[in-house]
Order: sequence, then C-alpha cells, then structure tokens
Amino acid sequence: MSMRPENNAIAAGPLARRPTRAASIRYGARQVTIGGAAPVVVQAMTNTDTADAIGTAIQVRDLARAGSELVRITVNTPEAAAAVPAIREQLDRMEVDVPLIGDFHYNGHKLLTDYPDCAQALSKYRINPGNVGQGAKRDTQFAQMIEIACRYDKPVRIGVNWGSLDQALLARIMDENAQRAQPWSVQTVMYEALITSAIENAQRAEEVGLGGDKIILSCKVSGVQDLIAVYRELARRCDYPLHLGLTEAGMGSKGIVASTAALSVLLQEGIGDTIRVSLTPEPGGDRTREIVVAQEILQTMGLRKFAPMVIACPGCGRTTSTVFQELADRIQTYLREQMPSWKKQYPGVEAMNVAVMGCIVNGPGESKHANIGISLPGTGESPAAPVFVDGEKTVTLRGEHIAEEFQAIVLDYVKTRYGKVASTI
Repeated sequence: MSMRPENNAIAAGPLARRPTRAASIRYGARQVTIGGAAPVVVQAMTNTDTADAIGTAIQVRDLARAGSELVRITVNTPEAAAAVPAIREQLDRMEVDVPLIGDFHYNGHKLLTDYPDCAQALSKYRINPGNVGQGAKRDTQFAQMIEIACRYDKPVRIGVNWGSLDQALLARIMDENAQRAQPWSVQTVMYEALITSAIENAQRAEEVGLGGDKIILSCKVSGVQDLIAVYRELARRCDYPLHLGLTEAGMGSKGIVASTAALSVLLQEGIGDTIRVSLTPEPGGDRTREIVVAQEILQTMGLRKFAPMVIACPGCGRTTSTVFQELADRIQTYLREQMPSWKKQYPGVEAMNVAVMGCIVNGPGESKHANIGISLPGTGESPAAPVFVDGEKTVTLRGEHIAEEFQAIVLDYVKTRYGKVASTI
C-alpha cells in the first residue's frame, strides 16, 4: 500500500490571483479598484427603464445597500441618457455613492456625444464591440466612444458577447481557419473570435489614447464549460482585469448552480477581478438576489467576507421538528439585515460564524467550531438547547422562546466581541 510522504503537506485555499493591471472606478470620494491586488468586486445591473429616473435610482439604492459595489444601468435612448444626471443627483440625495456604469449598444457614440452630462455623470462605460457599427463606421464610432472616455477620464469595459460578435472579425477568423492543415472545430473558432475581439479592441482603445489601466475585458457566454475555456485562454493572453459572468445564467436554482459552477472554477485558478451573477428574477422576485449569490460564492470560497455565515445541518430522521430550520432561517435573515449598520459599528463582524444545528450527532461539535452556536434537540432527545460561545458551553435554553433568547445572545456577542474592536479604531 502506497503512503503519502510525511513532508508532503496538503495545501488548502484558492490559488494565487493572476497578476493584472488595476483599474479604478470613482465617484466623489468613493473609489472601487478592479484588478491588481484588490479583492474581487461584486456588481449588478438594474432592470428598470432608465428614463424613469426615480424608479431607477431607487433600484440602484437597493442594489447598493444589498452589497453591489458597482451598478450598471442601460443607456439606450436619448431619454435614458438625459435621465442619467438626474439619477445621479437622486442617489446623492439618498446618500448613495455607488459608481454607475453606462451600458451602451448600437448608439453609444451618439448618446455620449449628444449628452455630455450623461458622459460625465457615469463612472465607467461598457462597450460591446460587436454592436458599435458596421463596415467603415465601426472603427470610427468605436474610436469616438473611446475618445469621450479619455476626455472625461472614464474607464471602459470592453464586453464581448457570443450572441453579438463582430461578424466581420468572425468571418476573418473562419477564413483563417479554413487555411489550416487541420481546421479547428466550430466551437474553437467561436472561442478564438471572442478572445481576439476583446484583445484587439483593447489594443485599439490604447492606440486611440485610453490608458491600459482604464480597460477591463469580458467575454461572456451562456455555457459553463465554454466560459471556463474562454477565460482560461483570455487570462493567458492578456493582463487586463477580467469581468466574469455567464451572459444569461437562467432562473432560480439553475442560474445559481450554473454561475457557481463556472465562476468557482475560474476564481479558484486565480482568474477574475469582478463578477456578476446574471439571474433572471422570478415573477415578483427580488433583484438583489443576484448580489447575495455573488457574495456567497466569494465568501464560501474564502475570497472575501460580507456577512456572518450561518452553518446549519440539512436535517434527517433525527430532526423531525422544524424548529432548527426556522431558527436558522430567522438568524440568517437577521444577520444580513443588520449588516448595513453593523459593518460600520462592529468591524470584523462579517467574519463571524453562527451554527444552528438540529440534533446531538454533530450539533455540539459544529457549535464549538463556530463563534457562537446552538444545538437544538432532535427526536427523543432532552428538550434542551445548549449554546456554545467561542467553543465553550455557556447556557442551556429551554421553552417556547429559544429563538428570541438565542437572537439576543447573538446580538450581545456581536456588541461584546466586535464593539471593542470598533472602540480602538
């Protein structure tokens, strides 16, 4: 039987981030850095009509409060472009300083030219090189947008989508492929077109005058394996910061699973500087759900910390009661709702772990590993719930008010443990 050498230690944790340039997105005193040594940035996008300045500002506020560090808005019509300064002003009145990204397709060159206040109010532009124009107009209109970015000192994401590729570039690569002794597959040609479009347009932007430290790239597709393959090669061939995300992740669990599968592989390999989880909201669903998923991907991978994590068992035949499930949900909701104020009052609280367990098998052990934990009684167990704080049993809760009492213990722990940290800063 072979044995592992004693000095061959098991490595844990994600790989080192790939070295990239760093791009800064600013609004007022707020600066968000993408790439370099900066943490992976979470962003989201509104689905309101941008011409509705109040409605859009309210959704931007909600996304920012949920944790979106950048928010992208569609700028597709003169009415939308004219509304952008009003959106920014409304956000200022609400004391929301999140940088706004303008998403442009087809007519961005015209809107940025005709509405200079819009160009100034945005903190970053997103340009799709497949949608900037056809034929001779393409290069001129692309350059026009880059020149405006230079004029107002704005960074640009050059975002390629496989649903809207530059057809002239795709035809060129197909012709080159036809001359190969062993032609690539259609899939490989598509990959190459995406990557080439991103890199060539970044180089073209630099030739026009945009600094290389103001360019972010993305090559979005819908398939998990396609995304992984494209970004591995894109990361190998350039040092621009990269924005990750499936272009259409889907709804519900499908969208969450697909995004987690694709982004986690790339992030584990050190690829990716900013992410978006493009979930299709369920009817009446909350747009902020995509932010929670993005944050949880990063936090469960150990890349960032956003809110205290609740560890809860899945339940089994020993846990016929739903009390632990209800308590876990209640505590998780409570912790996330408190974070907008807690992150200012209690620095470090986002790293806290809370365990809510359903029976004696793993309950006490998991509770001891957490900062604070409770082990609720399973079927046939004594109707008592021991609470553990920093590995030590402190109290046993009984009766009908366990949820309220445990929540109070959690709050007291936060004030005691992290309030001291705040008072020394």
